[in-house]
Amino acid sequence: MPFEVFDKRMTPLAKAPSVTIQKRGVISLNKAAHDLIGNAETVELLHDRDRQIMALRVTDDSSPHAYAVRKGSKRGPGQAIVSATAFTAHYGIDTTATRRWKPFVEDGMLCVDLTTEGTVITGNRTQAAAPADAVETTEALGDDAFTEVPAEDGSDRS
Repeated sequence: MPFEVFDKRMTPLAKAPSVTIQKRGVISLNKAAHDLIGNAETVELLHDRDRQIMALRVTDDSSPHAYAVRKGSKRGPGQAIVSATAFTAHYGIDTTATRRWKPFVEDGMLCVDLTTEGTVITGNRTQAAAPADAVETTEALGDDAFTEVPAEDGSDRS
């Protein structure tokens, strides 16, 4: 029998909910986390300064504070994306590295405790730069884990 090339897209997405804040302040939810808020199409972003908890609350698109939740993949269920660069900058949320957290639900909101460090995530391009024991690669997340990851030197290696 000949060798078969492994296609990482054949592996199922993680069933545990996860929220990732990317380096540019983009928030991504895996399918399980998006399910926790009813697959909302629009959310409001909230922050509890005292507890250092960020939250996504379902709202309708008529809300003046609504953020669209975009699909991260056109090929089926996967990541849901919220552009939150201004939010992360305003509240001083660390975006020096892409990090993933296990969210929890409180009062119907999807919450992330920012007092915990989160798991550092790196793409294949930067994997060698981070300590192996503190890093999880995007291969475990599937092809649609991130929207765009430019090369750090500014070149286009896609």
